[in-house]
Amino acid sequence: MTGSLRRRVGVNLLWLVPGEVGGSEEYTVRLLSALADLGADDVEVILYVNKRFSSAHPEIVSRFTTVVAPVSGSSRVLRVIAESSWLAIRSRVDRCALVHHAGGTMPAVRSIPGVLTLHDLQPLANPERFGLIKGSYIRFIAPRSLRRAEFVVCLSRYVANDAIDRVGLPAERIRIVPCGIADPGAAFDAQRLRELLSRLDLENHPFIIYPAITYAHKNHATLVAAFARIAERHDELRLVFTGGAGSSDSVVQSTIEAYGLESKVIRTGRVPESDLDLLFRTATMMAFPSLYEGFGLPLLEAMSRGCPIVASDAGALAEVAGDAAEFVNPIDVAGWATALGALFEDPARRTVLVRRGFDRVTHFAWSVSAQSLLSVYRENR
Repeated sequence: MTGSLRRRVGVNLLWLVPGEVGGSEEYTVRLLSALADLGADDVEVILYVNKRFSSAHPEIVSRFTTVVAPVSGSSRVLRVIAESSWLAIRSRVDRCALVHHAGGTMPAVRSIPGVLTLHDLQPLANPERFGLIKGSYIRFIAPRSLRRAEFVVCLSRYVANDAIDRVGLPAERIRIVPCGIADPGAAFDAQRLRELLSRLDLENHPFIIYPAITYAHKNHATLVAAFARIAERHDELRLVFTGGAGSSDSVVQSTIEAYGLESKVIRTGRVPESDLDLLFRTATMMAFPSLYEGFGLPLLEAMSRGCPIVASDAGALAEVAGDAAEFVNPIDVAGWATALGALFEDPARRTVLVRRGFDRVTHFAWSVSAQSLLSVYRENR
């Protein structure tokens, strides 16, 4: 198809600061990669990114026309200004028919119709978990963004229903584009696994993994308190936290120290995907006690690698995992200790969850998600 007949769509990624936006980064990057794989000849995608994005994700930049904005993304104020000025002008110069704002809000000044990805409405549901400035801004701009969008992309039915209930968003303007998961394959580097376990002092230690940045809603402290009870009976068991430092990092660390678990809670910080893959394959189970999730990509990652799951019953987690996980009230420390301890002591139950997990992930594929997004790009209102 000739260039003149292609529908040009800009994707606003000025908000995506690598390593600082959690699961929304994984979702966006993997969805874009799958979109590139489709090779649609009727839609041309242009990425508008901050200065840090290109170096963090060169493989994505190489597959799309990419324009770097004159901002790093670290300053929210400068990013918001750039979206309402530089992006508004540049997207019109590039003759975009549509701009996809993938970070949950749209700029006040726009020159092109917009599609919005809504990851969740946590700032509206739980304003106490956000700082005054950030929370106030999002609570002001998010409802307005949703009402102005041509279409709203939601990762789950849970988020879609939340938008309908809280903001009055018309259901006919919502499109569901869930996370996907690639088949990780059965093969892995056994020598590299041994080196990783040795480096983390996990040799001969069963362990529970929780891959999450230490934000308040990730609820690490509840898991630490529950683990303290299990560790009294199972001295060999370890708890592994992967993910970078968030706003509640000091609280998490002080909780670990209060229970005297410094030697039993392993904090890796952010790890490469290849290391996380090996940890999922080796972990006895994954715990996911989050207080709020618009989707929960780590559940798919764990299930695809044969890792049993105990998750909170909050947000979209039950929608994602179905019958392939055990569910617990996120703030019930005793309940978490009971569920984790029981699963640790019951290998037969873990086997059942692993089998169900493998079945469950067959319902999620990035190619299907990308095709759903492409359909949104082709729509007109």
